[in-house]
Amino acid sequence: MKAVVIREFGSPDGLEVVDVPVPVPAPGQVRITAEAIGVGGVDAVIRRGTLAAYGFREGHVLGSEVAGSVSAVGEGVDAAWMGRRVWAFTGLSGGYAEQAVAPVEDVLSLPDGLTGTDAVTLGGSGVVAHFALDRARFATGETVLVRGAAGSIGITAVQLAAGGGAGAVAVTTSSASRGARLRDLGATHVLDRSGGADPDAPSGFDVVIDVVAGPELPLFLGKLNSNGRYVAVGVVGGQPPTDFGMRLMTAFRRSVSFATFSADTVPGSARQAVRSSQFADAAHGNLRTVVHEVLPLDQAAQAHRDMDAGKVFGRAVLTP
Repeated sequence: MKAVVIREFGSPDGLEVVDVPVPVPAPGQVRITAEAIGVGGVDAVIRRGTLAAYGFREGHVLGSEVAGSVSAVGEGVDAAWMGRRVWAFTGLSGGYAEQAVAPVEDVLSLPDGLTGTDAVTLGGSGVVAHFALDRARFATGETVLVRGAAGSIGITAVQLAAGGGAGAVAVTTSSASRGARLRDLGATHVLDRSGGADPDAPSGFDVVIDVVAGPELPLFLGKLNSNGRYVAVGVVGGQPPTDFGMRLMTAFRRSVSFATFSADTVPGSARQAVRSSQFADAAHGNLRTVVHEVLPLDQAAQAHRDMDAGKVFGRAVLTP
C-alpha cells in the first residue's frame, strides 16, 4: 500500500510516497481503510525535526487521525466493528497511508450525516479546543483571545467560546479576509499577528488560548487581565523564548497564570465523550467544520507547503 514517510527532516520536499506492507492489527487494534486523513500542525512540527528528541526518526509515517471503514480487527476486538464507518486516532504515526491501525479505544463510530472529511477536521482539534477552555476555567461573560485562530483548533475554540457566552472573542490572524470568516464563526474582534489593529478590542483578556507560541508569546502574556489564564496548546510558530516566564514574574501582583495543555493528559473515555458530542453537533449543523482543501495522498508535501506558507484556513485533508 502507499504511505507518506519523512525521507529527510526539514522542508516538505523531504516527504516521500513509498510502498509499505499493509499493517496487521495487533490485539486490541482495528485496521481502517482510509477515506480521509487529517493534516495537522503537529505533523508539520514533527516533519521539521523539532521533536526529534522524542524519538522521531527518518522513515517515520506521519499522521494521527483517519476516517474510513474497519477492514480487520485484532485479537480480542468485537467483530461487530467490521465494516463500520469510523474516526480513529492512530497516535503520532501511521495516518498518511491507504490503511492504518489504531487501538479500538481510540476509534469512534461516525454518525449519519458526518463525512470522513468533516470527522478528521474536528476529531482531534475539537477535543483540544474544548479541554483547553475547560483548563482555562473559562466562564460566561469572560473575554477570550484565540491566538492562531485560522487553524482547526482555533476555529473550534472560537465557536465554543462564543457559544459559551463569552463577553468578547478576539482572534489573531493574518488578513482581513480571514478575519471576516472568523467573525462569521463567532469572533467579535480581529487582531493582527502582533495583537493590534483593532482599537475597539478589549485591552486585556481573561483567557488566552494559544496555538502559536513562538518568539512573541511574552507579548501576549502581557495582554492577560488580573487573574487571567493563558493556555498554550501548540507550538506551530516555534518554541517561545527561554526566559518567557519573566513576563509572568513582572506581573506577579496581577496573579496571572500560564499552562500548557495536551489532550494526552485527558482520560480516553472523557475525550471520546466530548468527541461523540461534537460529531453529533457537527452532523446537525450546530458546530461548523472548515476544510481548506482536499488533496490526494501523494500530494501530502503540497499540503505541508500550504501550511508552512500560512495559506491554510481550517484543515487540509488527504484522500488515498
